[in-house]
Amino acid sequence: MSDLPSAKGAEVGRRIGVGLMYGLWKPRVLGSWRVPASGPVIFAVNHSHNVDGPMVIGVAPRASHFLVKKEAFVGPIGTFMTRTGQIEVDRHSADRTAITRALGVLENGGVLGIFPEGTRGEGDFAALRAGLAYFAVRSGAPIVPVAVLGSSEKRGRLIKGLPPLRSRIDVVFGDPFEAGDGSGRRTRKILDEATERIQKHLAAHLENARRLTGR
Repeated sequence: MSDLPSAKGAEVGRRIGVGLMYGLWKPRVLGSWRVPASGPVIFAVNHSHNVDGPMVIGVAPRASHFLVKKEAFVGPIGTFMTRTGQIEVDRHSADRTAITRALGVLENGGVLGIFPEGTRGEGDFAALRAGLAYFAVRSGAPIVPVAVLGSSEKRGRLIKGLPPLRSRIDVVFGDPFEAGDGSGRRTRKILDEATERIQKHLAAHLENARRLTGR
């Protein structure tokens, strides 16, 4: 697929992310060994801060391609995200191009990153959009829940919109799980059931991550 996001670019992005994230903050990464070493995987990441995506890209054991709202693809940052294999998505329509690219990543055995809440919020997985279930059921890829904790800390910020520099941010990877029923069918009922299954897994992982980190 010629229009596939660049796997080499994603690896470059991961290496840049490692330097940036560890240079600006103090990431504590737990459970990264749970991420399958090869084959298609979906990272389902809670989203309470702008830095959550770059943080996971930087600390994850594998290069990843995140679905990112098209509004973020502006100027040099937009060019950088495209070159590092991130996927621009229009959240207000059924973005066929983004869907095709995301499925292409999984078909090629890559890692797709999704914020299943669809937008920044409390970061508690309370409201999920149907997109994650669709990609998981359609591709058969396992979902790895990822909890980013500490990124929305407001005290001590020097730069508005960023967590306090050199503060600790915890990234907790959970056990991979299958969202579908194994049939591969994508009826509304199956997708609804998959979304419910996903929500339970993600909420349980977040609760466990908070207990583990004391946050």
